Amino acid sequence: MTDVVIAGIGQTEVGEHWDIGLRDLAYAAIHDAVEDAGGLKPQSLFVGNMLAPNLSRQAHVAVLVADFAGLNGIEAVTVEAAGASGGAALRQGYLAVASGFVDVALVVGVEKFTDKVGAGVDEALATTGDADFEAVQGVTPAAQAALLMKRYMHEYEVPADGFAGFALTAHANGVANKNAMFRKAIKAEVYAKAEMVSDPLNMFDMAPNADGAAAVLLTRRELLPSNYKNPLVKVAGSGASSDTLALHDRKDMLFFDTAHISAGKAMKQVGLTLDGIDFFEYHDMFSIFAALQLEAVGFAIKGSGWKLAADGSIGLKGSIPCATMGGMKARGFTGGAAGVYQAVEATIQLRGQAEANQVRDARFGLIQSLGGPASTSVSHILQRLDQD
Repeated sequence: MTDVVIAGIGQTEVGEHWDIGLRDLAYAAIHDAVEDAGGLKPQSLFVGNMLAPNLSRQAHVAVLVADFAGLNGIEAVTVEAAGASGGAALRQGYLAVASGFVDVALVVGVEKFTDKVGAGVDEALATTGDADFEAVQGVTPAAQAALLMKRYMHEYEVPADGFAGFALTAHANGVANKNAMFRKAIKAEVYAKAEMVSDPLNMFDMAPNADGAAAVLLTRRELLPSNYKNPLVKVAGSGASSDTLALHDRKDMLFFDTAHISAGKAMKQVGLTLDGIDFFEYHDMFSIFAALQLEAVGFAIKGSGWKLAADGSIGLKGSIPCATMGGMKARGFTGGAAGVYQAVEATIQLRGQAEANQVRDARFGLIQSLGGPASTSVSHILQRLDQD
């Protein structure tokens, strides 16, 4: 199969952009990605968005973005898969280019949480679960994650501060990320005193909702401009999987089957084992999700994922660096843009441009996006290519 490379990347600073709209955020990321790619022009646009119809009163987001970016006439499709929307859009762009039907695909993730405030945001987020059996009972994603976390702690005898390492690692890594919402490290005692959101989930166990946009341009290696200067990074593997929408319908709520399956598909495509993965960008919307992903992918046995955070194994110098640019916890959870931010940050790592956050000799990175509590999972393996 031909090499599908990430020719250009762009991202906006993550935060509360009260005075900037969806189209403006998306355009800023697109502009930087096109410039980074040497001016490549896309034939197709895939936009990952999660909640614009609910929060921004805007459907048809891909056409909105194409129109504002001056890309009228191209194929423009919105991809929605809850928190995995960005990862799913990346997969569609990858498949389009790999098939040969599209030469250059633009993948954009964009979200505007601040277009609505208060309970309306929680109501919108609840639509990503089962409306008839979860949302109608008042179950929000945070409440659901708290129930999962409480059960996990009971089953595996996890201490009260057992998940602290996920937040500490993320915030330490976010310090040097100029696009992160939070750029300040925290101490264990700060985590211990944090306000409870939904027992045992405290404010440091969940990522903040935030506005942002990220973009990548995909093409085949042979179509890169002759003057292309960036280190080469390709999408080496891609996999996706789905599970029951309602958490209560699962045989085992404490094992993320989709994370296991999608990562396995992506690694099989590359012929890669866990030992070959140099860093892992997990979907740390909640600390419990990070622990369960580490177990599902195979980095830890069932019930011990939290220990990798507690003992420093997920730090930049650990055995499997995670959330290397701050993850969703420090960068911010940007809804449908989250998976594209992962791709941008992993590309920066593989290009060797992560500076203080650089993982040494990184050649393969695994990025994984989740929709809901792993009702959807999309995984990609990105690989640094040797220059000719």
